Amino acid sequence: MQSQEYDSVVAGEEPRVLQLTFYFVNGQTETFNIYTTAEADSPPQELRQDIRRFLREDWWTLHLLDQTVFIHTSNVLKVEIKPRLEGFQGEGVFQDAERVTAFNRYR
Repeated sequence: MQSQEYDSVVAGEEPRVLQLTFYFVNGQTETFNIYTTAEADSPPQELRQDIRRFLREDWWTLHLLDQTVFIHTSNVLKVEIKPRLEGFQGEGVFQDAERVTAFNRYR
């Protein structure tokens, strides 16, 4: 997935911000905004495929304005993406799930 600045958005398409929060094994978290163009209620097929490929990689690369960040997946316990992404179906996807308790870490 490539981040995209608002200035480079195609005319007629609304910029959409996806917020990715990474929860690391050491208890730290880090959040990034990814800019893309998509319909308001459903990401296009290409974005869904990009996210699935991204999550399968051993290393994640995020190009920021002032630096590039590499994250090794073995250091990540959980990834949250906001807002909810519609259109993900199949094995390993639970539709209409509800969070009952928040993620806690005890030391």
